[in-house]
Amino acid sequence: MRKAEMQLNTILGLRHSLIQAPMAGVQDSSLAVAVSAAGGLGSLPAAMLDAQSLRRELQVLQASGLPYNVNFFCHQAPAHTSDAELKWQAALQPYYQEFAIDPSTIPAAAGRRPFDEEMAEILEEFSPRVVSFHFGLPNQPLLARVKARGSFVASSATTLNEAQWLVAHGVDAVIAQGLEAGGHRGHFLDRDVTMQSSLLPLLQQLTAHIHVPIIAAGGIADAHGVHAAMAAGASAVQVGTSFLLCHEAKTSPLHRARLRDVNAPTALTNLFTGGLARGMINRVMQELGAQNTAAPAFPMATQSIAPLRAKAEANQRDDFTPLWSGMNRSGCAECSAAEMVNQLAAGFER
Repeated sequence: MRKAEMQLNTILGLRHSLIQAPMAGVQDSSLAVAVSAAGGLGSLPAAMLDAQSLRRELQVLQASGLPYNVNFFCHQAPAHTSDAELKWQAALQPYYQEFAIDPSTIPAAAGRRPFDEEMAEILEEFSPRVVSFHFGLPNQPLLARVKARGSFVASSATTLNEAQWLVAHGVDAVIAQGLEAGGHRGHFLDRDVTMQSSLLPLLQQLTAHIHVPIIAAGGIADAHGVHAAMAAGASAVQVGTSFLLCHEAKTSPLHRARLRDVNAPTALTNLFTGGLARGMINRVMQELGAQNTAAPAFPMATQSIAPLRAKAEANQRDDFTPLWSGMNRSGCAECSAAEMVNQLAAGFER
């Protein structure tokens, strides 16, 4: 066994080489602690947290005495332009009329926040076993601050090209994100999804050329998927969608109801944030098309669609709700996170 294929439970001192995918908007530290207590690696998504919330969540994780992962976005925040916003609001105008919303009254939204100096400073107060990134890596001075604290650093790649870039810039592990994965695509170099592939072909490419541990992500829903990914050369697996119905998840009732339909189709869409992300198809995706050129760049699309989401959800409708989900929901179960970890971990024993 080459060094890169060593299971991460050995490297990180885990019982299982299983990482719970960070899922902003549907979880907090409760899910992460429960997964880590069960022998996996729980993750905290930080991209939607302000400084006070990040510190509070990290205090909970640190107090648990368990290993954990903190995940940050590394996108380049685009300059806000009124022209782009007006173009997007024009596309949404029929819905504003339907829900009696005056778009001129919509307040600015925070959206997703990239890793910055303030976040790095807060992170230095704690000792996360793992720090992971999406959309590449922070600049070298910020990355150096993270590594100086001894954290194991991982980041997502959707192609071999991106994986090689990450290795050249100092990651300790690459998260191979297949097209099946729910939520935002982690691409940062190869934005054309036709250049991206499903998980097993991606693993085949990476294991032949990448000499750091590879974490398989996308479409892994049960023990069978875990076994297949590990047999294909992964050092660990990262699972998100299967945890969405767990008791400790903060998934909304509307989202939970849709997740129970394991046959509902998903699509990559830019309507909710401006970035491509996989979710279950709903009304706005059907009517505007899952991908619409009027949507401004990530994460600016959030601001103008947010009041529509709020109005619809108040009426128990998911018309404008981002229903993030991977393609494979067969493993979703309304159980504790510990039970889910145990079900998935059976795949390591085959």
